[in-house]
Amino acid sequence: MPQPSLIRTAFDATSAADDVVAGQNLAGVRAVVTGATSGLGRETARALASVGADVTLAVRDTALGATVADDIVASTGNRAVSFAHLDLADLGTVTQFTDSWHGPLHLLINNAGVMRPTLGRTPQGWELQFATNHLGHFALALGLHDALAAGANQRGAARIVAVTSGAHMYSPVVFDDLHFTRRAYDPQWAYAQSKTANSLFAVEATRRWAPEGIVANAVNPGGVSTGLQRDFTQDMKDHLDRLEAAGVFTYKTIGQGAATTLVAATAPEFAHNGGHYLDDGNEAATVPDDVDLTGNSHAVKRWARDPAAARQLWEVSLALVRQP
Repeated sequence: MPQPSLIRTAFDATSAADDVVAGQNLAGVRAVVTGATSGLGRETARALASVGADVTLAVRDTALGATVADDIVASTGNRAVSFAHLDLADLGTVTQFTDSWHGPLHLLINNAGVMRPTLGRTPQGWELQFATNHLGHFALALGLHDALAAGANQRGAARIVAVTSGAHMYSPVVFDDLHFTRRAYDPQWAYAQSKTANSLFAVEATRRWAPEGIVANAVNPGGVSTGLQRDFTQDMKDHLDRLEAAGVFTYKTIGQGAATTLVAATAPEFAHNGGHYLDDGNEAATVPDDVDLTGNSHAVKRWARDPAAARQLWEVSLALVRQP
């Protein structure tokens, strides 16, 4: 069956964060950006603050968070920039963050992520990449739901942005072994599974919450050199080099990498449209699950947008994060 028309914007792979927010006035908009002390998160927070948003940096390292907040205030002149502690692998800190939030929230940017070269687990026994990249953000969104609903009631819409990756093409969510308790651990498969989960979250969050004015979209920032790669093994780095040489992706600047996040967060085309996967500033086409990655790095596999998988993931995630 032919796909419906894809949502297009004025932006593309060459657009930078400041291009997307140029001319906007976000005074009165309250935003939370996870992983905001470096890379894409920091640039996203800076760009939002530059056009007047009230931005909270949700960070593991509060000392660094304070420094980054001060830097953003100095560079933008916007004093409504703060920070708060959040470790997505520790649900206790997620609860502390959400319990301390007061008033409406208009933008939740789920940007933080990890890619670990070796198997790590949380105290609950959860595989660390899935726990951090998906479950922590899932719990955060649940805890901030009422604030987002209040934000939507106040301004007509609230948005969640889930930062995913073209790596989702390597693995669906493997429901019968989410945490690699039976299959051999492969860090790239684990990362890919968590990125597919980010996209599925956007699908189901929109289905459940759009009637309240809350929509969620997933964004692929593209190939960007950030702190995410700090723990890569040489094999991982070599793999990326091979993909770049094959034309699967071209490295972007930090500003270009953050642009698609800001499209999902601020562009009018996505104010009331959710459940999409964005790449290079526009909605990406959905391709079959068995399609070869090469030449399709700007598409999204069907398994990352499957409504049934999205509903199953929601229920499984809910059971996990609500365990005593």
